[in-house]
Amino acid sequence: MKLHILAIGAHPDDVELGAAGTLIKHIRKGQQVGILDLTQGELGSRGTVASRYAEAAAAAEIMGLAVRENLKLRDGFFENNEDSRLALIRVIRKYRPDIVIGNAPEDRHPDHGRAFKLIADACFLSGLSKIGTRDEQGNAQEAWRPKKVLHYIQDRFLEPNVIIDISDTLDIKMKAIECYGTQFFSAQDDRDKEPATYISRPGFLESIAAKARVLGHRIGAEYAEGFILQGDYGLNDLDDIYLPVLS
Repeated sequence: MKLHILAIGAHPDDVELGAAGTLIKHIRKGQQVGILDLTQGELGSRGTVASRYAEAAAAAEIMGLAVRENLKLRDGFFENNEDSRLALIRVIRKYRPDIVIGNAPEDRHPDHGRAFKLIADACFLSGLSKIGTRDEQGNAQEAWRPKKVLHYIQDRFLEPNVIIDISDTLDIKMKAIECYGTQFFSAQDDRDKEPATYISRPGFLESIAAKARVLGHRIGAEYAEGFILQGDYGLNDLDDIYLPVLS
């Protein structure tokens, strides 16, 4: 299966929090979109590996993903080394995405910054034909380099150079995020007997929508997501520039 977009996150729920609205827009256009979680989130203070898999599967169904995989790197301890790069290169060559979206360059959780560099490096190296990899059946894989690599913005506010209007998909984005019931505050059941965390505080989910509203305001939309596109990007002509029409 070839994907148009492969979104990658260090932990299950990273992609939903940072980029789900944009992914849903592309899925609605009929494009194939998938998510790769680098770790199982096994060090999370709340929930279990089994519950995280169930939550990720539920979110994938709501979003309409074509595929979701987990690379099973070590949560908290994975490194941007040869083994990790090769593991990620195999997935990139398997799905041959035109666009890869990954973790923020820097963030509160150190895994996010490490994942940023790992993703950027693997996307480049995946295009080198002298790096040999094989798929699950033992067949040699062809080199493949994504055309675009972007990084979503997470907890720490970073200045985006791409802002996508998600006014028509924010509701589904929030439903996908809410699938991760073990991770966020809920007054409806006994989940909040688990340890309190930075993201389990009441009001955290509201802050996600608030951030989307602020970004939307910048482009004359109701809600938006921000991304950092690596490198320069070109336009066919000046008419390709989208600017809000405001009085």
